[in-house]
Amino acid sequence: MTSAHRECQEDVIVKYKVITNQADLDHHDEVADYLISRRREFEESIEHAGRSNIDVWITYVKWEASLKQVARARSICERALEEVVGYRNPSLWCVYAEIELENNYMDPACRKVLDRAVTLHPRVPQLWYKFIELEERLGNVASARTLFERWMCWMPDHQGWLSYIKFEIRYNEIERARQIFEKLVQCHPRVESWIRYAKFEMKNGEVGKARNVYERAVEKFAGSDCEVAGFPEFKKRCIGRAWGLDRIRKDQVEFLYNKAVLSENRSYGDIRYRKGVKDSKMKMT
Repeated sequence: MTSAHRECQEDVIVKYKVITNQADLDHHDEVADYLISRRREFEESIEHAGRSNIDVWITYVKWEASLKQVARARSICERALEEVVGYRNPSLWCVYAEIELENNYMDPACRKVLDRAVTLHPRVPQLWYKFIELEERLGNVASARTLFERWMCWMPDHQGWLSYIKFEIRYNEIERARQIFEKLVQCHPRVESWIRYAKFEMKNGEVGKARNVYERAVEKFAGSDCEVAGFPEFKKRCIGRAWGLDRIRKDQVEFLYNKAVLSENRSYGDIRYRKGVKDSKMKMT
């Protein structure tokens, strides 16, 4: 939405509030006349600007929604979707979905709107996020997971996969998160993906699994520019010290554990890393 449209909408809302504050029951006709007049202006703007001008429709929809006229806002959205540009425009679907979530999220109609949206625009992350948010708000974790699986079939960007992983971690589904990491490094086989995977294993105290991720990554990127650019830091922060703890004599564990924690305090301060190191030490003593 352009700044001009936003200012126009805000101006309308301010005027409406002024009128309703001044009006009492004796002046309700004045308020009604104002609303009719403003709606007529919007309809004329749609005609003059061209019915395919999506910004005008969105301004109109948001104005009605700001007045809590949800039924009217929904009706305008459906009208706009009937236009040639409507179904192809993800911005309109995002606005429609937001209105339903804010005002009508428990109604099955809200789910239908979002399902239509992601079906027509499966490569628009915002729409998937809104749909998943709906299911989580309703407590439908399994349905939210199914939506993530539908979305992943479209091979979204790196952030989409990470959102799915965070979702599973939030529900303490560590093994599921691990399986998604495996799919992530296949879909986006770059250094960042492998580093995040290894850090995930370290944070969960899985030193052996982290080492395995590292070894697979080194094999994959051996001789490439990525190895030079990313893996020295990777080895330094994610694997090297913990790997060492897993191979030393027990009488050296205490000394190296304290040294590792001291180094981490000075350099990175990552509490979860220190926990992983501590867990590794406890397993060997």
